[in-house]
Amino acid sequence: MMLLIPAIDLRNGRCVRLYQGDFGAETRYDTEPAELFERYQQAGAPWLHVVDLDGAKDGTLANRSVIVDLASRGTIRLQVGGGVRSTAVIDDLLSHGVARVVVGSAAVERPDEVAEWLTRFGPDRICLAFDVRIDSGGEPRVHTRGWTQSTALSLWEAAERYAARGARHILCTDIARDGALSGPNLELYRQAIARFPQLQWQASGGVRNAGDLFELARTGVAAAVSGKALLEERITLEELRPFLPNASSPASTFATAGS
Repeated sequence: MMLLIPAIDLRNGRCVRLYQGDFGAETRYDTEPAELFERYQQAGAPWLHVVDLDGAKDGTLANRSVIVDLASRGTIRLQVGGGVRSTAVIDDLLSHGVARVVVGSAAVERPDEVAEWLTRFGPDRICLAFDVRIDSGGEPRVHTRGWTQSTALSLWEAAERYAARGARHILCTDIARDGALSGPNLELYRQAIARFPQLQWQASGGVRNAGDLFELARTGVAAAVSGKALLEERITLEELRPFLPNASSPASTFATAGS
């Protein structure tokens, strides 16, 4: 079964969404992070994906207090990324209740060090994040630093590098689909599964409805990460139920689960 992982993006302590990774195209929501956490908990989500957007851009975990507060609630396992570029930050997050740390830019820029993190902390405590844009030749090229810097590295080169070094979880975001509600890049994830079936792929970017979740499940990805569609309550809880193993009694809408 594919797992649905709701996402919360934090900037200056608030819940926001960016359009295609553009920090100048931000939508800010009135919902507090803790309120959103409770909504997803009641819906039956076992995992929550939290991104410190300030950290992703600047390299410093700027929303740590919010993240630690969410992790202290202990009812949903947190997967946290954004600005994770040192052993000290990983130690700090894991020691304060975060279940899995997401490493993005460092995985591209310092592969030997990140491989050591996989050994030190274990492959289930580290998720590698590769954010890609599809180039003119159809190759997914990895971007770093909050999606602001392009690289010549392809997703396939990055995945091969770490598959041989014990990685287990890889989160892949198609930047052009992120926050756009344009549908996920199904072909990208089909290729990922075909090339590296031993990896637990998490698909991110573009989910707009339940149909997209079922299509992603058919590609074989382990999980789908969705932010905007859930935040704006575009999918009913009944439609989400197949992807939320902890979902309980039926409810008419996703909003009902958080009321």
